[in-house]
Amino acid sequence: MSTPSTPLPERSLTIAQARREWIEGEPAGTRGARIEPWLLRSWQRCLAAGHRPQQRVSFDAVTRQAIHRVAERNRALLAAARPVLGRLSRAIADTRYFAILTDAEGIVIEVGALPGGSDPADRHARDIARVGIDLSERAVGTTAIGAALAEHEAVWLHRGEHFFDATSIYSCAGAPLFGPQGECIGMLDLTGVQVAERPELRHLAAQSARSIENAMVHSHPCALRLRLDWPGYGAGPGSEGLLCIDADGRVTASNTVARQMLHQPPGAEAPPHCNDLFALPPQMLFDAARRGDAVLEVPLWSGLRLQARPQLADRAPLPHAAGPERPRLRDVEAALIRRAVDDARGNVAEAARALGISRATVYRKLGGSRGKAA
Repeated sequence: MSTPSTPLPERSLTIAQARREWIEGEPAGTRGARIEPWLLRSWQRCLAAGHRPQQRVSFDAVTRQAIHRVAERNRALLAAARPVLGRLSRAIADTRYFAILTDAEGIVIEVGALPGGSDPADRHARDIARVGIDLSERAVGTTAIGAALAEHEAVWLHRGEHFFDATSIYSCAGAPLFGPQGECIGMLDLTGVQVAERPELRHLAAQSARSIENAMVHSHPCALRLRLDWPGYGAGPGSEGLLCIDADGRVTASNTVARQMLHQPPGAEAPPHCNDLFALPPQMLFDAARRGDAVLEVPLWSGLRLQARPQLADRAPLPHAAGPERPRLRDVEAALIRRAVDDARGNVAEAARALGISRATVYRKLGGSRGKAA
């Protein structure tokens, strides 16, 4: 479909053409209407469920008991999100957009400040901006809420891109929210009613969602927190990885950026251990935090390096300080080189190229034993 930068009259025509082709089944023109794949998938799910665009969409009343249950189930998410929603409300105050937070099922769990007034647009806003109401794709068709939860990516929808005619008065941006273990726990939506198109809100929704995720990781109990970034890049709230580590060196929480840096897809059966991620013992991370080191360069088993800012967590159980068995730097280097040679199936030259060192250095660091075996 045309990008949001397309002039509005042309974009509206493109949306209408796409609906005729993909929803009504009319023959495509000579070129056809281009549509985002995730949007087409949502339309197709609605059609497969037997829905038609002309159907009435109802926003059912919510009981006090349901509101209470929603709040109890999402207490940690709400605590992390409310300060972010306050900042968001100020950022979008003059746009007539408002923020909605849902759980992973598309149930509203919190709402930002709504535009005031009594005109029809404001009444439509109040229809959907109620804690406990179901705004999932199964209930209200294609929206930023359903699409973000299904696709696990930030999206933007304008007017007729919504499946039902009754919801085509809305424009909305949405971004998924991921919990400290990497599971999708909800989404953040920015919606307006009969408003000017603001596709840049997709970026704002995504950045705000990352802020909520980071707040949840920061509040997670642990013994050590690591802030990660690539060498030479300034760390910032939107770019740094966050890890929580317990006293045994096991990762108990992380944000999306950290999982991407360390190639740790969500849904693992067991949380990873520092030994699986870093080519140095976790005790060295704790020691650096005790010394107050601002930055520590951390090697990965892949040969890449990260910069870590270690910080001891308050009131957390800590491992005992390393004694005579403190790992030596040369042992850590040898372990990293040995891992690279293993990955290269004994090919010392290939391992040396991967590490950016000479073959002679590989033999020297390993004392020649690995080279003879190869």
